[in-house]
Amino acid sequence: MKLLDLYAKLKKDINVIEKELERSIDVDHPLLRDASLHLLKAGGKRIRPVFVLLGGKFGTYDLERIKHVAVPLELIHMASLVHDDVIDDASTRRGQLTVRSKWDNRIAMYTGDYIFAKALSIVTKLANPAIHQIMSKALVEMSIGEMEQIRFFYHTEQTVRDYLLRIKRKTALLLAISCQLGAMAAEAPDRTAKLLYKFGYFTGMAYQVRDDLLDLCGTEKELGKPPGSDIKQGNITIPVIFALQNPELRPDLLQELARIQACDGQTDVSRFLDMIRQSEGISRAEALASKYIDKAIGVLQELPDIQAKKDLVGIAHFVGNRTY
Repeated sequence: MKLLDLYAKLKKDINVIEKELERSIDVDHPLLRDASLHLLKAGGKRIRPVFVLLGGKFGTYDLERIKHVAVPLELIHMASLVHDDVIDDASTRRGQLTVRSKWDNRIAMYTGDYIFAKALSIVTKLANPAIHQIMSKALVEMSIGEMEQIRFFYHTEQTVRDYLLRIKRKTALLLAISCQLGAMAAEAPDRTAKLLYKFGYFTGMAYQVRDDLLDLCGTEKELGKPPGSDIKQGNITIPVIFALQNPELRPDLLQELARIQACDGQTDVSRFLDMIRQSEGISRAEALASKYIDKAIGVLQELPDIQAKKDLVGIAHFVGNRTY
């Protein structure tokens, strides 16, 4: 199944979510509205709302309830991107100017804060306190993940475990609760919601590993930004961690990393990229992503055989093989 086929099947409900997203960021303040709308119109896969919708299929599907989870989770994701772009000093995302680039860092930070606040206000329309608690806890963990990423910039002694915990907080957790809260909003059985959380977690881990591979191996056209952006900001990802474990390659990699750090990332990183691309770090990271996808699909076997289950399998395969 192609991802576009799934989106076509969910088109009507996704359109509702899209309109709700636009409505949610409408505000009288023109600058805040323009900056928020610029971010929204930059697009994205909307994979979190799709996970919410599919999670809801395992219970009593009611879009009027489920949208109060789908919209906040996408807003949280959007807000985190605005803040990320400030931290990363990023000029483009998905081929479009970032908020910080089109306006400035202060506007970007306040825009992100505003979108976060809107997310939290929307979810209060659901009375279930467990949904609020799960979402709030996830926000705390995401913030810790961001701080951990900064703490580990250019840290060449970090372990695979350090990396996995970081991407769990930064990426996988939001995808996990997207599946879980969609089911909870639809009043699906607790066990079903927990299994969907696991599926979202494993898929999210694979998603980030693939993202990190793409940053090293993709082209600017595919990525919408120059390759090697991670290492320019000091973010050492799993293919690099694996490559550093090679005693023959490690000294040269350390020398190149020191050079990049000394230039504060404002330098050509093509030699570094070539070294990583020719290392076993790439194949080992690809194997890790595949392992997580296998785990995600394995979890689904315990769920009822409905169309949403097949759709989730299709998304998992897309994530495992994505090139954009």
